[in-house]
Amino acid sequence: MGRFDLVGMLPDKTVQPHGASEKEPTEQFEEAPPTYEAAVEELVKTLPGTRADDGRIDIRLDSALYRRLSLLVPSEKLKRKSEDPPDYTEQDGRPIRLNIVIQVVGSRGDVQPFVALGCQLLRHGHRVRIATHGVFSDFVRSSGLEFFPIGGDPADLMAYMVKNPGLVPSMESLRAGDIQKKRRMVAEMLEGCWSSCIAPDPLTGRPFVAEAIIANPPSFAHIHCSQALGIPLHLMFTMPWTSTGEFCHPLANIVGHRRGVSASLANHVSYLAVEWMTWQGLGDIVNTWRHSLDLEPIPFTEGPLLAETLNIPFTYCWSPALIPKPADWPAHIDVCGFFFRDAPQYTPEPELDAFLKAGPPPVYIGFGSIVLDNPERLTSLILAAVREVGVRAIISKGWSNLGLGQEQSSDVFFLGDCPHEWLFQHVTAVVHHGGAGTTACGLLHGRPTTIVPFFGDQPFWGHMVAAAGAGPEPIPQSQLNTKNLAEAIRFCLSPNALEAAQQMAAKMRAESGVERAVQSFYANLPLKQMRCDVLPSRAAVWKCKKGKRQMKLSSMAVSVLTDNMRLDWKELRSYQSKPINIDLRRWDPFTATVSSLMSTSTGVVTSAADIFIKPVQAFQKPKSLKGDGASTETASVTSASEDIFCRPAGTPLPPPRSESDDHRHNPTVTALTGAAGGVGGVLKHFYKGMLADLPLAVAEGMRVAPRLYGGEVYEPGQVTDWKSGGIVAGKNFSHGIVEGIGGLVMEPVRGAKEGGAAGAAKGAGVGLLNLGTKMSSGLVGLVAFSSQGLIKSMHSVAHRSTGEAIKAARKEEVLDMTASGRSEDVKQVVLRDFGRLVIFGDEGRV
Repeated sequence: MGRFDLVGMLPDKTVQPHGASEKEPTEQFEEAPPTYEAAVEELVKTLPGTRADDGRIDIRLDSALYRRLSLLVPSEKLKRKSEDPPDYTEQDGRPIRLNIVIQVVGSRGDVQPFVALGCQLLRHGHRVRIATHGVFSDFVRSSGLEFFPIGGDPADLMAYMVKNPGLVPSMESLRAGDIQKKRRMVAEMLEGCWSSCIAPDPLTGRPFVAEAIIANPPSFAHIHCSQALGIPLHLMFTMPWTSTGEFCHPLANIVGHRRGVSASLANHVSYLAVEWMTWQGLGDIVNTWRHSLDLEPIPFTEGPLLAETLNIPFTYCWSPALIPKPADWPAHIDVCGFFFRDAPQYTPEPELDAFLKAGPPPVYIGFGSIVLDNPERLTSLILAAVREVGVRAIISKGWSNLGLGQEQSSDVFFLGDCPHEWLFQHVTAVVHHGGAGTTACGLLHGRPTTIVPFFGDQPFWGHMVAAAGAGPEPIPQSQLNTKNLAEAIRFCLSPNALEAAQQMAAKMRAESGVERAVQSFYANLPLKQMRCDVLPSRAAVWKCKKGKRQMKLSSMAVSVLTDNMRLDWKELRSYQSKPINIDLRRWDPFTATVSSLMSTSTGVVTSAADIFIKPVQAFQKPKSLKGDGASTETASVTSASEDIFCRPAGTPLPPPRSESDDHRHNPTVTALTGAAGGVGGVLKHFYKGMLADLPLAVAEGMRVAPRLYGGEVYEPGQVTDWKSGGIVAGKNFSHGIVEGIGGLVMEPVRGAKEGGAAGAAKGAGVGLLNLGTKMSSGLVGLVAFSSQGLIKSMHSVAHRSTGEAIKAARKEEVLDMTASGRSEDVKQVVLRDFGRLVIFGDEGRV
């Protein structure tokens, strides 16, 4: 369908518009397709306005955007009631030790809570690796944790977010090329996150393969890494990311009025809108990267809210005293409390110590990782406000280097790096940007707080602090001036604000956010599927058929067994303790069939266009080589960027071009190869669409049709390979025949019991509908599900490189364990229990 425009269905810019002349192909394709930036610029012009102060998108209840998205909110979400998270009870009282990678994208305030979590997991006996930006390597390693760099520059990211606080970029950023830079950074971090799962430690070279993943949502790679490895994933974050009817998404704003629209539905739509816009900008990058991992592309309709669709466990690290868990969040979602690390040992520099002792406690003012274009202006504004109120102040220089060139004085101290855990004990109030970590630290110490939000969740936290009475309403950074900052400081110095902040601090001290988050992580692990059959305290990552049963084994067990000649490497296969299968969900027979036909048609048309486009492009020279004065290098960069940012989702990127490539490649050969590829694409899309995709869409559409008239939808299982495809086809066929024919009798009987004659008549109608939908699904599904399973098996056979890379990394881990040696007790337990299981099966288990 191409790119999805949340307002006006922005068309795919890579497809030639209808009505182009077939007689003049050279003129038809003379102009290159618009770049990604051009497409976004059109999106910016058509979107309902964004708020100028904090960048949130306005979702108008009377807009086409709202009407479209509201249809996609399942009714069961609006009726869902809160469930308590499951209790964590280790099976048989046995702990399990895991290799855990924690993937984090963001500023230091985003990384620090996960360092606290990592330290707690380390105490539980796990091996913990923090995967984040390279600038935080010393910070992570100094906490005793392993570190892996994923790329990306958080300073650049912060600067971009300050200029573009919302989801829609500014025209200035579009024209400056910031979007390209950000997308390249995301692509780099996706690759880095995958490497963090299977690459050795960069310092020691010690092998590492993840057995569980913890991540914050902006790292984006989490679900896909989990799917490739088949291991559990747990998301954790400092702002609401799961749809709820209780409050709007922090990055959206519901405006306008519409009769009959419930607040719950409008709030749910806000989450869907934010996710769809995010996927609009990054979906093609994610799918291109998935292709490199041998994973199939994610359909556009499944990308948004994918974590919710897959029921990925989610832990929110904020205080339930500040924001209780919404009543409509299910059991696998929990609110645990803020993550606080152990207070670091800190001795203040003599100048800071002298300043604190020289007068009454000062006010802290700082904006941490925020990168500003004009720090001098903000410094002057802060100094004027401080003088107006008549208080002493500590101004943190931060990444923007506030106070550059200013002299220290008896009333103002310009501070470098200093842990907030120590500093906030010595101030009377805090003014900052509203990062979740800084907000939590201020409240934990009972300090009234003024928040000056720049982007993201910062306005959300500002409103939460104000609602608790611990600070004034947030002041958007674009509206900050001397007067309102002075008034905010006065509010924080009031007795009421101090009392509210201290009450909040007392509640937060009674919580143990990090330890509860660890328990939440344990509670959602599939421990039965994860445990090694001979070493239950280790995670199974291998499987083999031996004796009477299929066994799942840990790397430690395999190390012992291969070293003692009990197993050969040829007998071992990779084991997935938590497989993920992402399918295209269908809503009804009509839209399922139409969308399948449209998808097939788009593929055929695009490939047919390549038959003509590729030869023309092969003989064309870039405009920069036609005398416009631009350099060859510029032309190459422009061509590459257009190729990357306009390529359809899921299409793999070509290898980088060089100047020598242009001279070496024969245009005639390139033209013929491109045309032949177009012909192959036409045949592939047509036959796959008609013989596999369309029957599957019809079968699935008919299967879910009973939902439209209040009936039950049968779930025959997931298709993962040819074998499961046959099983699902058989189950669906049997159910369709039995329920279709049997329903003609049973539905009127059920209806009569519930509603008398009218109910019987209604039941007869439902029975006739079931006869048509369920039998049709069963019959068509015999071919559809079997074909789907066969295609998946063929895909697995043809795309093995990632699986082989995982096996190689795990084998290195086994060999490292063998070289390092195991305790004699472990060796004896493994050999004894393995022998018993081989001979007696499960009866031999101790």
